[in-house]
Amino acid sequence: MAHTIDNELCTACGSCEDACPNGAISHKGKVYKVDPKKCTDCEGVDGGPQCEDVCPGGAAMAA
Repeated sequence: MAHTIDNELCTACGSCEDACPNGAISHKGKVYKVDPKKCTDCEGVDGGPQCEDVCPGGAAMAA
C-alpha cells in the first residue's frame, strides 16, 4: 500500500521528494502528495521507505 504525506505535519522541506527512488512524491506549493501508482513502499530498498527515513516532521507514513 502506498505511503501518504500528512500535510498538517509536513514542513515542506522537500527531503521526501528528493529521497524517493521511484519519483512518486511531488508537490504543488507546500502540498506534497504520493502517486500510489509509482510508490512501492521502497520494497527491496535497504532501510525500507526512504521518505519516512528523511522526513523531519514525521509526515511521511504508510497508508
